[in-house]
Amino acid sequence: MKWKQVDRNRLLYMVLVAMVMVLGILSRKVEGLPILIGAYAGDTLWAMMVVLGLAFLFKRKSTVWVALGALIFSFGIEVSQLYHAPWIDAIRATTLGGLILGYGFLWSDLACYTVGVILGSLLDCGIGMIRSKK
Repeated sequence: MKWKQVDRNRLLYMVLVAMVMVLGILSRKVEGLPILIGAYAGDTLWAMMVVLGLAFLFKRKSTVWVALGALIFSFGIEVSQLYHAPWIDAIRATTLGGLILGYGFLWSDLACYTVGVILGSLLDCGIGMIRSKK
């Protein structure tokens, strides 16, 4: 496998991060979604946003590098939910803290993060292929 260095358009990735954030929040707020989407879309989109955010920050790193970083970060956040101390639970009790850090460990979240990282990586590869044809 070739670990190709890329050069991403930061404006495009900033817009994509914002779009995925909005979709993720809507997946938690909109009622009447199919149960599978309502239960798992938010976590999947969260990990996808991490991929796109890392691609934004590290615009010349390979998709594989970004994907591994996103997976490590996402899994790290999930494992951190096993730790409960008053100070971190106070952060989790805020809206932003809860969105970033989550509340409690779930094995299903690890599966959602894996799917989200794969989807984000495929999107990144697709964008790279389109840009390279120009």
